[in-house]
Parts: sequence; C-alpha cells; structure tokens
Amino acid sequence: MTTLYQWKSRTAALMAMAITTTAVAPMIVFAPAHAQYNINQSRSRTVTIPANANVSFPVTHDKDKVVVSRGETLDLTLKISNDITDNQRNILIPRNTEVLGQLEPVYFNDGNRDNNNVRGVRFVARELIFSSGRRQSINASSQTVTRTEKISKNDSSRILTDAAITAGAATAISLITGNRRIEILEPLGGAAAGALASVLLRKKEVEVFVLRPEQDLRLALNSNLVIDRDRF
Repeated sequence: MTTLYQWKSRTAALMAMAITTTAVAPMIVFAPAHAQYNINQSRSRTVTIPANANVSFPVTHDKDKVVVSRGETLDLTLKISNDITDNQRNILIPRNTEVLGQLEPVYFNDGNRDNNNVRGVRFVARELIFSSGRRQSINASSQTVTRTEKISKNDSSRILTDAAITAGAATAISLITGNRRIEILEPLGGAAAGALASVLLRKKEVEVFVLRPEQDLRLALNSNLVIDRDRF
C-alpha cells in the first residue's frame, strides 16, 4: 500500500512539472544579421514575441528607394523579406507577408510641427496581412532616417532611378527639374501642390529624404506581438 502511494505521488509530481514546462514564456535566440530569427516556444496555438527581445524584422519594397519630402506623411506597404521561424523552423511570419503602415515625419520638438522643425522620417507598422488574407495587428517602427539628399536639374536621375516617390517629393522634383512624367505613390491635393510650387519657384534645388527600405526600415517592436499560428 505504501509503495502504491509513493508511485502515485511521483506520477503526480511529474505531471505537474510537465504542465509548468509548457507554460514557460517564449525565449528569443538571437541570430546573426540577415539570418532567420529563432524563437523557442511551447506547443500552444499562439506565441508571443516580446518587445524587449531586441528582435528586428527585415522588410523590403518593390522599389530600391522611397523618396519623401520634408514633413510629408504617407501610407505605405512593405513586405517581410525573410521567414520568421521558431527554434524548430516552424514559420511564424512567412516571407512576403505584407506590412501596412505609414511614413511619418519625426520632429526635434513634437509640439512644433513646422517643416523647418523636421528631424527625419520613420515607418510605423500597424498591421500584418498574411497570404491567406487574415490580418494581425502589430505595433512596430523603424529607426528615424535623418539623411537627406539634394536634387537639382543636373543630378536628379541618380536619385530617382528605381525609386518610389511621394506626391510632395514628385511635385517638388518636377518643378526643379522640369520632368513632368515622374510616377508618384499618390496624388497631392491642388492647394498643397500650389503652396509647394510657390516656395520652390524661388529655389534651384530641393532637399528630400531618400529611404532604402532594406537598410533603413527594419522594424523593431514597440509592444509584444502575439502570433496566432493558424492565421496563415
């Protein structure tokens, strides 16, 4: 009888340990740049990627560059460029998953939203769209890009090659260079275009932010990301 009691006690203890083990929070295993990210996890239907794990998601865009004028805001869609996997190579976020978000100006003093107070531009991600069409909220952003380039009539072709150009930047560039056939991401309203033209008519060059998505727009989480493995 004593032996049977001891056997039951050991069995109960082992079961308790197993349940505790499956409840452990995921742990990030850091991988070299450009490699897949490995995330240890339980067999739960969901997995949480912590915001404080310093994981960055590589992204890409159809164009090599995105040209943005100072102070401009623009809706933009990027794509995840590498599969995001767990430690057993199960895919959590597939390559080519769309990332919907917005390019936003970053100010030296956020209370003063004048174009002369713009420090740079960053991409803020709001939503993931999987190939199945299912959507997943995400709160992530890129670094702030402060690098600018100047475009004049003689050197615009170098910057504009294989570039996606925002409406404000396209209007500015066309006025400086005389090129009226620049393909833009979205149209600029008449009043805004008119105001921009009145400023640029007195200039011989225009200063723009030139973003290279694969280098500049890697995403870092601002809050935990809970992935449902059944979403795709």
